Formats: sequence, C-alpha cells, structure tokens
Amino acid sequence: MIKGHGGNVEDLAKIHNCSVDEIIDMSSNINPLGPPDGIEEFIAANLNLIRSLPQPDAADMCAQFSKYHNIPVDMVAAGNGTTWFIYTLATALRSKNILIVGPTYSDYFDSCTINSIPCEFYISDESTQFEPNIDKIEYMLKDFDTVIICNPNNPTGVFIPAEKIVKLVEKYPATYFVVDESYLPFLPDTKELSLISHQTSFSNLIVLSSMSKIFRIPGLRVGFLSANPLLIQRFMRYYQPWSVNSLSQAVTKHIFENRAVTEPFLKMTRSFVQREKKIFEDALSQCRTLKLYPSHTYFILAKITGSMKSDKLCQLVGEHKILIRDCSNFRGLSDQFVRFSLRDRETNLRLAHILQTTTK
Repeated sequence: MIKGHGGNVEDLAKIHNCSVDEIIDMSSNINPLGPPDGIEEFIAANLNLIRSLPQPDAADMCAQFSKYHNIPVDMVAAGNGTTWFIYTLATALRSKNILIVGPTYSDYFDSCTINSIPCEFYISDESTQFEPNIDKIEYMLKDFDTVIICNPNNPTGVFIPAEKIVKLVEKYPATYFVVDESYLPFLPDTKELSLISHQTSFSNLIVLSSMSKIFRIPGLRVGFLSANPLLIQRFMRYYQPWSVNSLSQAVTKHIFENRAVTEPFLKMTRSFVQREKKIFEDALSQCRTLKLYPSHTYFILAKITGSMKSDKLCQLVGEHKILIRDCSNFRGLSDQFVRFSLRDRETNLRLAHILQTTTK
C-alpha cells in the first residue's frame, strides 16, 4: 500500500500537537459541501441496523443503482467502495498485461503488484496540460488486454469525452476498458457524460462509480461496478458476503430514494465547484512560482516553478494547519507537484494567500 494518500490529518495534528478538528484537509478529494442535509441524522436514527447482518450481496443497493442509471440489475455489483473492485480487477478479468493511463491514482498500480500482473503506464505529457493522446494510447493497445482510465482523472482533473473512449471500446472488443468515474458526478450533465449509458452495447466496458466523494461519505465505503452480466458473474465469484455494511446499504438506499434532496444538492455542488474554482484560480493568477493546470473537477494540480520542492511546500502550508497533497509519489509527476482540493471560499482564499507568500 502506498504511503502518502490524501487525508492524513492525524499525522499533521500530531506534528502540531493539536486536535484533528483543527486541521483543514485540502488534500483529500471529497465534496466541500457534503454530506447532504439529513444524512448524519439518518445514520444516527438507524444505528440499530448494526445489530443485524446486512444483505450478503447488497442486492437492494444494486437495484437502486440500476434504476437510477436505467440499466439491468444484473449489470451491477455493489462493493466496499471502488477499492475492492480495483484490487479484484486483474483476477476477475484474468488480465495478463495491463495498461494504466497516467499520471493517476496509485491503487491501480498497487493492484497489479499485489496480483503479480505485469503493467505499464502511458503518461500524459505535461506540455499538453496532461491531456491524454488517444492516438498514442491506441498505438500501445496491441500489447495489453486491459486498460485502466480514471475519468475525470486524479490528480490532473482532465476529462476525456465519452465518445473518444467509446471508439476504442468498439474498435478493440478483445480488450477490457476499465473506466473509473468516481469524480464524474462533479461535472454538469453527468448522466450524459457517463459511459454507463453505453454499457448495454459492449461486453468489454467496465465502469466504476463512487458515492464516497460526491456525497462526502468516504467512511461508509460505497462503490459500484457496472458491466456486462457475464463480467459481473466473474467478479461475484470473488465477492465476500456482507462486504457492504448495514449502515452503508441503508444510507445508499436513502440517497437514491430521496431525490428531492439529493438532486438539488448535486446541482448546488456543481455550481459551487465551477464558481469557487475560478475565484481560487484568479486569486493565484499573479503567482509566478505556481502553475495551475485546468481541471474539470474541484481539485487542482499545480507545479512549483521555483526551487522549492513539494514536501517543503506541504510542510510550510502545514504550519498553518492546512493539509495539501504532495504529488511526488504519483508515477509521471515529480517533487515539483502538489494538489489542492477546494473548500469554502474563505478557506480557499486563505490558502491562496499562504501559497503566494510562501512560494516567493
């Protein structure tokens, strides 16, 4: 397991001898507005659910997801976050050689390592602001039976239009395309942009979906995998009963059934992200020692253009009890890169001021 994921608030609190609540976490990619109204109250009112075993296969969760996305229920599996699926991919798909489109989330590589599956990276070029070159990816495909794409990507925030991926999926039916859409709900017109709507047409397209980020419930660990029914059966061979706990299943059902609350929440989140991201970027527009890369999401990748390294910048920002993400352990990046996940405007502008004064 990689050391240096976002959200290590306990470590920073120990360094500064303060409580975790005093740390402002701008390193982990979770909705700054969440969770939606009523979720924590719902959990408190349903604590008695922990007295009984949950559904062994989270069937009701799958049914809710299939109804929401208008796909057959036998095309859905629910998991303990998307992490379980990521670490089961290679085994369930019987992959022999995996291509990872990077720089991206480290667990894709870690899953290959754990399963002893050879893998290689296609690394997007910094000169093109990390936009993947689809032609280059296609050129590499002949050597791989599985491709993993995070879309929108973490940590770059780059989004590949669905039609570009669909063309590859259609042209290479013997290759599995695994697309992680965990951050897609932060974009407008999410359903139209998602590859889930294309899955009934292809047997080689696997989509990962997360509720952790958009609804800010990462501690509940809620994720889905959608694919051709035969692929779902393959994954279910390795599925451990009761993988999704009772509270997670209940909260997920509550979210899907209460659209009068969740849909306005999603709309408000998307507007907030676009508005506050621009304000934050404008606040740093005159900072010559930081280069911000365009992002479709609420987190922003930045390059330190001066002599300072990422660990030093994280340390200096940490002295203000703010945690940002050191991106030096992303394959394809270096110790010049950091990532910021937005919070409220006051906090964002405070960070912008700290960055301006710290990186001079």
